[in-house]
Amino acid sequence: MADQAATGGIIDIASIMRMIPHRYPFLLIDRVIDVVSGDSATGIKNVTVNEPFFPGHFPGAPVMPGVLIVEAMAQTAAVIAVHALGSEAEGKIVLFMSIDDCKFRRPVTPGDQLRLEVKKDRARGPVWRFIGTAKVDGQVVAEATFAAMIRDR
Repeated sequence: MADQAATGGIIDIASIMRMIPHRYPFLLIDRVIDVVSGDSATGIKNVTVNEPFFPGHFPGAPVMPGVLIVEAMAQTAAVIAVHALGSEAEGKIVLFMSIDDCKFRRPVTPGDQLRLEVKKDRARGPVWRFIGTAKVDGQVVAEATFAAMIRDR
């Protein structure tokens, strides 16, 4: 899977695309850094004015939809799980089960770099629970606790 990241490593976009099925325009992470296998990682999303959601959200005042920030956290979490499971995760997908305690602190706009800090809270069988915090320039912009299930496609 992502043989380049055991602890403290970097998972590039090509490796991310081998690990999770998301593709443009719904692949919302560009890189994963600070990987601690099976425990935590930081997803990076460079937010550009060319994002497909900005023309409608909102014209003249572009703001990244909060649900997409949470989705970017979840994609980072999926990389953590798939990386930890290695070949055991081949042919599987990671699906949301719940989102709790979600808060949005400030808007994310073109030019921002989202740092999606995600940590595994627990894993029991195919169900994993994560705590995610999204930051821009060190300031928290969103946070959530969420659960996902790893299952066959």
